[in-house]
Amino acid sequence: MDQTTKEAGKTMAIISYVTLIGTLIAYFSNQGDKKNEFVSFHIGQAVRIWILSFIISIVVYVLILVTSIGALSYLSYAPWILAVLGAMNANNLKAEPVPVIGTIGG
Repeated sequence: MDQTTKEAGKTMAIISYVTLIGTLIAYFSNQGDKKNEFVSFHIGQAVRIWILSFIISIVVYVLILVTSIGALSYLSYAPWILAVLGAMNANNLKAEPVPVIGTIGG
């Protein structure tokens, strides 16, 4: 991946981390002849983060019901931290996987 490709896809790569809607916008704008490898990488990372977010939400909800430990709700912030790290990588033109889940499924 060359520097020009990264520069051209920087904005869409960052947008892919801004909620699930941002990921969808980046995905659909990165189709056809305008496909950018850098954006595709970051879309893949963002999808992993949003899947993790969904799983953590369910697990935390069940754990809070079972244990009555409300502090477990702070685990729900983990995907947002990963999204910020991914957006920072995109802003710095790095194609590095996010910690823990970045290499799963790919």
